Amino acid sequence: SFRAEERAGIAYFDSRSHCSSARNSRYATEGGLILDWLRIFENTVRAFAGVDAAYFALAAFGLNVQFGYTGLLNFGQAAFMACGAYGLGLTSQYFDVSFWWGIPIAMALVVVLALLVGIPTLRLRADYLAIVTIAAAELVRLVVRSVKFKRIFGGSDGINTFSNEFRALNPFQPSAQYGIWPFKYSGYTMFTLIIGWTIVALVAVIVWLLMRSPWGRVVKAIREDEDAVRSLGKNVYNYKMQSLIIGGFCGMLSGMIFALDRGSVQPDNYSRDVTFYVLTALVLGGLARVMGSIVGPMMFWGVYVFCDNFLRQL
Repeated sequence: SFRAEERAGIAYFDSRSHCSSARNSRYATEGGLILDWLRIFENTVRAFAGVDAAYFALAAFGLNVQFGYTGLLNFGQAAFMACGAYGLGLTSQYFDVSFWWGIPIAMALVVVLALLVGIPTLRLRADYLAIVTIAAAELVRLVVRSVKFKRIFGGSDGINTFSNEFRALNPFQPSAQYGIWPFKYSGYTMFTLIIGWTIVALVAVIVWLLMRSPWGRVVKAIREDEDAVRSLGKNVYNYKMQSLIIGGFCGMLSGMIFALDRGSVQPDNYSRDVTFYVLTALVLGGLARVMGSIVGPMMFWGVYVFCDNFLRQL
């Protein structure tokens, strides 16, 4: 009878242990779900003010100047972004000069690309510019990733040795975490964020002043009725070309920030899809509005990261 009671006690203990472990397992699962939701929230909030939102904002400013204010339908903003990134990359890959020379090199590439695209199309209807720019963006991507020009542009491997001078300027510890929850970033990301959003603020002020100047009033009039502007003696073609170049400079800055954050330049990062994402973000924030170029990319990346993180948890 003692053995029977002992076996019964052991069975009772095992059943209690099983129930307890099952209950703990369920709590652990529920706790895991809570942690996942917190992670989703943290990643989403960080995306609103992240580096991706900053470089998208700069590219959106360019499209806003070109399309929102002037009416130029540019589907090749990714090509101007590539000019900025490869302007930095060429300083170490080909020219072997200081990192800061990347800025004038990138500006020269933007002007050349804008002239090549604008000269044959800006005297024609807007849809011709759209067709040419989307083809030019794809052509630029294919050229920089081609094997023939690998010594210059690095081919499909890209360029990875240009950001050392920029990293040396970083006052933060690269591996340390800075900020408050949920806005916590590594030292290098924090440095890039400060530089990126400072440039966004400067570009916002410049665009705001430009659009309230006589030049801005002319380009907005071109958007509404270029024949009327032409009848007043204004050279519509020159104004369109200037708008295309200024928007290209904004795209150039965007490509630079993106390249500095990643520490490399990869040709497939500047595909035609990028332009449509930026255009979507701009429309989300509002065309022909300075703040729309900032709020739109922030909203875009917040929604994008939330959906991406949420779907990964399903």
